[in-house]
Amino acid sequence: MPSTAVHLVRHGEVHNPDRVLYGRLSGFGLSELGRQMAEGIAEHFVQRAENGHPVHLLASSPLQRAQETIAPLAARLGLPVTIDERVLEAENAFEGLSDVKHHLRRPRYWPLLLNPFRPSWGEPYKRQVERVLAAVKDLSDRALAEYGDGAEAVVVSHQLPIWVTRLWAEQRPLWHDPRQRECTLTSVTTLHIGPEGVESVSYAEPNKHLSQQALALPGA
Repeated sequence: MPSTAVHLVRHGEVHNPDRVLYGRLSGFGLSELGRQMAEGIAEHFVQRAENGHPVHLLASSPLQRAQETIAPLAARLGLPVTIDERVLEAENAFEGLSDVKHHLRRPRYWPLLLNPFRPSWGEPYKRQVERVLAAVKDLSDRALAEYGDGAEAVVVSHQLPIWVTRLWAEQRPLWHDPRQRECTLTSVTTLHIGPEGVESVSYAEPNKHLSQQALALPGA
């Protein structure tokens, strides 16, 4: 049966010396380490292509850090990048703040913490999954129609939308402890898609040696 693979790549490390929870804010590009990560992820997919697994389509979140992450891969492969709002970072009511833990001591923010299962401080997990899956389906359908069985696509997105989509695909609850997310910088979460939709998930960290050097910054 025909199948495709859509690789959800988290962006590289962001330059964020003030440790702002940047969310969807503009002006947050990659750090020097983040640019190394972008080059590393490009090399990863180029090597896959040389081993018989070429990438046919590229897509990215509109945010600067995502576009800068996919740029070296697009240049190496000579492919255009489709900008897709549906793989954007999640909405977050704490966006723009630094030292969020300090702000949580203030009563004005307590109503935002009432329901961690939704979550009450931002975009519902279910909505994130729905929009990412819609983008993935469109990309998979296009890849299959234009390139046939085994076609592959790469999407650069953000940690939370990628992680909750993986939880959904693995039939796990969407609510979770953020500290337990398995989605490091420039990691690759691959959705293997068949006639009935997402059939399995695989995960890889091609830049593990670089991600171990990264700062634990908020807002990714």
